[in-house]
Amino acid sequence: QLQASGGGLVQAGGSLRLSCAASGSILSIYAMVWYRQAPGKQRELVAGISIGGNTNYADSVKGRFTISRDVAKNTVYLQMNSLKPEDTAVYYCYADRVLLKDMTAAAYWGQGTLVTVSS
Repeated sequence: QLQASGGGLVQAGGSLRLSCAASGSILSIYAMVWYRQAPGKQRELVAGISIGGNTNYADSVKGRFTISRDVAKNTVYLQMNSLKPEDTAVYYCYADRVLLKDMTAAAYWGQGTLVTVSS
C-alpha cells in the first residue's frame, strides 16, 4: 500500500514537499507517479519517475515541481516550489508495475493528501 504525506496550507509563492512510501512485500516498482484532482475537475498527471530515473512533468508544473525517488525505500517525493492557487488539489501517488515477492504484479493508489494554496 501507499502512504502519502506532506500536504497542507501554504501561501502563494511558498513551497511544500510531498512524500509517498510504499510498503509490503515489494521487490521493485517500475514507476511512481503523482496525480492531482482539484474540486470539480478530472484527475491529472503532475509528474512521474521511472525506476531508471526518467521523469516527466505536466506543462503547468515544469520548472516549479521536482519529482525524485528513493528506490531502496520505495518512496517518491514531490518538491513543489513557487506554488500557485491553481495548484490547490488533492494529490495522489500511484505505483505502477509493482513486482511483489510472490512474483505477481500490482498497482497501487495512495489515499491522497490535500494541498491548499492561498492567494
